[in-house]
Amino acid sequence: MVVMTSSTGYARNAGGAPAPAGTADQVLAAAVDLARAAAQESGGESVGAHLGVAPEGERIATHAFACELPGYSGWIWAVTLARAPRARTATVDEVVLLPGEGALLAPAWVPWHERVQAGDLGPGDLLPAAPDDLRLVPAYAAGDPDDPGAAEVAFELGLGRARVMSREGRLDAAERWYDGEFGPDTAMARQAPAHCGTCGFFLPVAGSLRAGFGVCGNEITAADGRVVSVEYGCGAHSEVVAGGSVTEVAEVVFDDGDELLP
Repeated sequence: MVVMTSSTGYARNAGGAPAPAGTADQVLAAAVDLARAAAQESGGESVGAHLGVAPEGERIATHAFACELPGYSGWIWAVTLARAPRARTATVDEVVLLPGEGALLAPAWVPWHERVQAGDLGPGDLLPAAPDDLRLVPAYAAGDPDDPGAAEVAFELGLGRARVMSREGRLDAAERWYDGEFGPDTAMARQAPAHCGTCGFFLPVAGSLRAGFGVCGNEITAADGRVVSVEYGCGAHSEVVAGGSVTEVAEVVFDDGDELLP
């Protein structure tokens, strides 16, 4: 008998009938009907063609059957059989539904705190910070001698906040704000007559981020009430003179999207 291995890893002979792979027990390999009956007790009519048999250990083997359940493409019914020493009768150990090669699987599970994105939080939702969140430190540890700005938040001890932002947390926030919608690399900032750092509507934040960020207090702008970089800017700067600007506005070109035909 010629033995080959199917794509599922279970052995089949050249004629298509199941055959033991390697040292698979001959008695167990031949007990296809017993394995199918056990699979049908769990899967009913979803148990399809016999795909082969694979050894699992001494006098232990697993038969595989195609699964025809809708939505379970590539899955298999696996029936593990065993027999006692010198016994000529196989017994059923377990029946399970397993994914085969190329099976349709659900995406890998991702912890909830890694799935949550900015803007997902709604009214009534709770989003607790992880106990080991690197962005936070106990308030009593805020006095970092290597961080000059930490002293400004050290007074939080005893005032109701158990934790304050760590140096890593503040640097992460600063990078996010700097690269965001109200940072210096936006189209609005590049066309602005001056930076927010010199604007009368600019309200500096407290702490170690004071030199780099503030809140816009101009209700006319899209940045009103938002954290802006000192290098951000817009046309509503407090010192803008009507009719004048420190930058030149590029010529407006109208394009209706239609190409001229010859």
